[in-house]
Amino acid sequence: MTNDGDFANQLMHPKYEVEKRYIARVKGIPSKEALRKLENGVMIEGRKTAKAKVRLQTFDKKKEKAIIEVIIHEGRNRQVRKMFDTIGHPVQKLSREAYAFLDLKGLNAGERRELTHHEVKRLKALTQFGDKK
Repeated sequence: MTNDGDFANQLMHPKYEVEKRYIARVKGIPSKEALRKLENGVMIEGRKTAKAKVRLQTFDKKKEKAIIEVIIHEGRNRQVRKMFDTIGHPVQKLSREAYAFLDLKGLNAGERRELTHHEVKRLKALTQFGDKK
Protein backbone atom coordinates (compact mmCIF):
# COMPACT_ATOMS: atom_id res chain seq x y z
CA MET A 1 0.00 0.00 0.00
CA THR A 2 1.17 3.48 -0.73
CA ASN A 3 -0.11 7.03 -0.82
CA ASP A 4 2.09 7.80 -3.87
CA GLY A 5 0.16 6.57 -6.89
CA ASP A 6 2.62 7.95 -9.45
CA PHE A 7 5.49 6.10 -7.80
CA ALA A 8 3.45 2.89 -7.60
CA ASN A 9 2.59 3.14 -11.30
CA GLN A 10 6.26 3.63 -12.16
CA LEU A 11 7.20 0.51 -10.17
CA MET A 12 4.58 -1.53 -12.02
CA HIS A 13 5.43 -0.24 -15.50
CA PRO A 14 7.17 -2.95 -17.56
CA LYS A 15 9.76 -0.55 -19.02
CA TYR A 16 11.57 -0.49 -15.66
CA GLU A 17 11.75 -4.29 -15.59
CA VAL A 18 11.18 -4.56 -11.85
CA GLU A 19 11.16 -8.29 -11.15
CA LYS A 20 8.30 -10.04 -9.41
CA ARG A 21 8.92 -13.59 -8.16
CA TYR A 22 6.03 -16.02 -7.89
CA ILE A 23 5.68 -19.58 -6.67
CA ALA A 24 2.99 -21.49 -8.53
CA ARG A 25 1.55 -24.91 -7.75
CA VAL A 26 0.23 -26.21 -11.04
CA LYS A 27 -1.83 -29.17 -12.15
CA GLY A 28 0.32 -31.77 -13.87
CA ILE A 29 4.04 -31.68 -14.52
CA PRO A 30 5.04 -29.35 -17.36
CA SER A 31 7.63 -30.64 -19.80
CA LYS A 32 10.93 -28.83 -20.38
CA GLU A 33 9.50 -27.70 -23.71
CA ALA A 34 6.42 -26.22 -22.03
CA LEU A 35 8.58 -24.37 -19.50
CA ARG A 36 10.76 -23.09 -22.34
CA LYS A 37 7.64 -21.61 -23.95
CA LEU A 38 7.00 -19.63 -20.76
CA GLU A 39 10.61 -18.48 -20.73
CA ASN A 40 10.38 -17.22 -24.31
CA GLY A 41 6.95 -15.62 -23.92
CA VAL A 42 3.46 -16.88 -24.73
CA MET A 43 0.47 -15.23 -26.36
CA ILE A 44 -2.12 -13.88 -23.93
CA GLU A 45 -5.09 -11.96 -25.25
CA GLY A 46 -3.36 -11.26 -28.55
CA ARG A 47 -0.05 -10.04 -27.05
CA LYS A 48 3.10 -11.97 -26.35
CA THR A 49 4.43 -11.84 -22.80
CA ALA A 50 7.98 -10.72 -22.15
CA LYS A 51 10.58 -13.38 -21.45
CA ALA A 52 10.33 -14.94 -18.01
CA LYS A 53 12.67 -16.86 -15.76
CA VAL A 54 11.14 -20.24 -14.95
CA ARG A 55 12.45 -23.00 -12.67
CA LEU A 56 10.81 -26.28 -11.76
CA GLN A 57 11.32 -26.55 -8.01
CA THR A 58 9.65 -29.86 -7.28
CA PHE A 59 7.00 -32.22 -8.60
CA ASP A 60 4.87 -35.11 -7.39
CA LYS A 61 3.99 -37.69 -10.05
CA LYS A 62 1.50 -39.41 -7.77
CA LYS A 63 -0.46 -36.22 -7.02
CA GLU A 64 0.16 -34.87 -10.53
CA LYS A 65 1.31 -31.43 -9.46
CA ALA A 66 4.43 -29.31 -9.69
CA ILE A 67 5.84 -26.30 -7.86
CA ILE A 68 7.40 -23.75 -10.19
CA GLU A 69 9.19 -20.47 -9.57
CA VAL A 70 8.41 -17.76 -12.13
CA ILE A 71 10.08 -14.36 -12.37
CA ILE A 72 8.44 -11.75 -14.59
CA HIS A 73 8.79 -8.01 -14.97
CA GLU A 74 5.40 -7.34 -16.50
CA GLY A 75 2.31 -7.34 -14.39
CA ARG A 76 -0.73 -7.88 -16.55
CA ASN A 77 -3.95 -8.89 -14.84
CA ARG A 78 -3.71 -12.56 -13.77
CA GLN A 79 -0.68 -12.92 -16.03
CA VAL A 80 1.01 -15.88 -14.35
CA ARG A 81 -2.24 -17.85 -14.22
CA LYS A 82 -2.91 -17.13 -17.89
CA MET A 83 0.65 -18.10 -18.83
CA PHE A 84 0.22 -21.52 -17.27
CA ASP A 85 -3.22 -21.91 -18.83
CA THR A 86 -1.65 -21.48 -22.28
CA ILE A 87 0.63 -24.48 -21.70
CA GLY A 88 -2.18 -26.61 -20.28
CA HIS A 89 -1.14 -26.59 -16.62
CA PRO A 90 -3.62 -24.48 -14.64
CA VAL A 91 -2.45 -22.83 -11.43
CA GLN A 92 -3.90 -24.34 -8.27
CA LYS A 93 -2.16 -21.96 -5.87
CA LEU A 94 -0.11 -18.84 -6.49
CA SER A 95 1.85 -16.53 -4.25
CA ARG A 96 4.07 -13.57 -5.01
CA GLU A 97 7.17 -14.15 -2.96
CA ALA A 98 9.22 -11.09 -3.91
CA TYR A 99 8.93 -7.70 -5.55
CA ALA A 100 12.32 -6.44 -6.69
CA PHE A 101 14.60 -6.95 -3.67
CA LEU A 102 11.70 -7.08 -1.18
CA ASP A 103 10.56 -10.51 0.00
CA LEU A 104 8.27 -12.04 2.59
CA LYS A 105 10.97 -13.27 4.97
CA GLY A 106 9.99 -12.63 8.56
CA LEU A 107 6.31 -12.02 7.78
CA ASN A 108 3.40 -14.33 8.46
CA ALA A 109 0.45 -14.60 6.11
CA GLY A 110 -1.55 -11.36 6.16
CA GLU A 111 1.15 -9.35 7.90
CA ARG A 112 2.72 -6.18 6.56
CA ARG A 113 5.50 -3.85 7.52
CA GLU A 114 6.61 -0.36 6.64
CA LEU A 115 9.52 0.01 4.28
CA THR A 116 12.69 1.58 5.55
CA HIS A 117 13.88 4.87 4.06
CA HIS A 118 16.74 2.95 2.44
CA GLU A 119 14.30 0.50 0.80
CA VAL A 120 12.20 3.37 -0.56
CA LYS A 121 15.34 5.00 -1.99
CA ARG A 122 16.33 1.73 -3.65
CA LEU A 123 12.84 1.32 -5.15
CA LYS A 124 12.91 4.88 -6.47
CA ALA A 125 16.30 4.19 -8.03
CA LEU A 126 14.77 1.26 -9.93
CA THR A 127 12.36 3.62 -11.66
CA GLN A 128 15.25 5.80 -12.74
CA PHE A 129 17.76 3.17 -13.83
CA GLY A 130 15.87 -0.11 -14.22
CA ASP A 131 16.16 -3.23 -12.04
CA LYS A 132 19.93 -3.60 -11.70
CA LYS A 133 19.68 -5.01 -8.15
